[in-house]
Amino acid sequence: MVLSYPRLVIAGLKGGSGKTILSVGLITSYRQKGITIAPFKKGPDYIDAGWLSCAARHPCYNLDAFLIGEEKILSSFKEHAKGVQCAVIEGNRGLFDGMDFEGRYSTAELAKSLSAPVILIIDCTKMTRTTAVIAEGISKFDPALKISGVILNQIANTRHESVIKESFKKYCQIPVLGALPRFSEEFFPERHMGLTPYHEHEEVEKSISAVAEVAKRHLDLDALWKIAHEAPPFLVRSQESGVKSQEIYDLRLTTHDLPVKIGVIKDSAFQFYYPENFEELQKNGAELVEISALQEKQLPPIDALYIGGGFPETHAIALAENIDFRRNLKKAVEDGLPVYAECGGFMYLGESLVIDEKTYPMAGIFPISFCLEKKPKAHGYTVVEVDHSNPYYPVGTTLRGHEFHYSCVLDMGERNDMYFAFTMKRGKGIVEKKDGLCYKNVLATYTHLHALGAVEWTHGLVTMASSYKRHRESNNSHNILTSAKK
Repeated sequence: MVLSYPRLVIAGLKGGSGKTILSVGLITSYRQKGITIAPFKKGPDYIDAGWLSCAARHPCYNLDAFLIGEEKILSSFKEHAKGVQCAVIEGNRGLFDGMDFEGRYSTAELAKSLSAPVILIIDCTKMTRTTAVIAEGISKFDPALKISGVILNQIANTRHESVIKESFKKYCQIPVLGALPRFSEEFFPERHMGLTPYHEHEEVEKSISAVAEVAKRHLDLDALWKIAHEAPPFLVRSQESGVKSQEIYDLRLTTHDLPVKIGVIKDSAFQFYYPENFEELQKNGAELVEISALQEKQLPPIDALYIGGGFPETHAIALAENIDFRRNLKKAVEDGLPVYAECGGFMYLGESLVIDEKTYPMAGIFPISFCLEKKPKAHGYTVVEVDHSNPYYPVGTTLRGHEFHYSCVLDMGERNDMYFAFTMKRGKGIVEKKDGLCYKNVLATYTHLHALGAVEWTHGLVTMASSYKRHRESNNSHNILTSAKK
């Protein structure tokens, strides 16, 4: 069966070139016309993906070949773009920028693997004729890549726009499909990790709608729509998801036959999650229960807990003041609750968080104090090797992920009952190239994992939840029988 999958890749010359503004404006403009759009993000990003999801009213999925493997990119795209009218894929960094000088895992390589037309946005600040020369050079750099249009960004005035467009007519064969002016206001403010997450933005709808109005006035939406629908079709096989992957899932399902409830701390403090991670947990028999560490006083009945990354530092006061929840979480851990925490979630499990010389108590699971630096302490892809027995992964497992944080360990107390499960083959980890700190049934790490590339993560978390549930129900049955005999 042949399916069309209309699609566009939005790419730039560098980070901060305007890709997210363009993508949000384009997506929102189409959605306001009643068109269903599936947004995607290339790169290990949560914040931009959140904005794209808001614009589309649809989950934004990740397409990162390093994290999930090149073989799974196509099947994941087809699964999540099926049934929508168009897919918009935002790239990351510069078009050809990847892990090395050959551009491995770049936006260009992703576009080629998806046979997707590329729309290039160029920041025209203090440039005119040079813009056309750059675009022409990029179009000839890789003949296998299809640059279908250019969007000019940061246009100062009508003369600036006119000179650039005339230059394109003379020096470059790529059509100019829009020119975005310099904004008089900042729709999406930035801070140390990029854009401010939409969860913490006071006027999300206003900002998205304003950007959409700019897109409607300054982009050729009809031409962009035509280019998306001229993308070559895909041949879809009946079992394209892959026999090997399906066999893995089937094997897992036989290992835990009990339905389990996995809590997810999801609020404005903890917001960094891939939707695929949730989907894989659900496919493997888990019911997800959303929990707020800011508002709730105790954990609901759950069989395991997943705490993603986020910004505990911007919510330090509220997290510290919710004493009941912190105490309840610590008691649950002592009673054996499986907990898996990443980055910001790891920080929350520490003893305290020090910000501007003020100390805020956290959950106290690990005897660690964290502080925030002004520059990133770790930023990039990671490769970890599991080299110590732990509740979640077999020894010898290799996992690919990423780390991006400004926090670091200020003080780490010694305790005989905690240990590191990972050694970093790439990346920094927690301390001394070690990561995956464990205590009882808790594993906390700076490394973020994507479930499509780390099938062991799903298996480990669901299996631990199932084991904990069986153990708890067995104890309850024993207690009931003991009481009855008395």
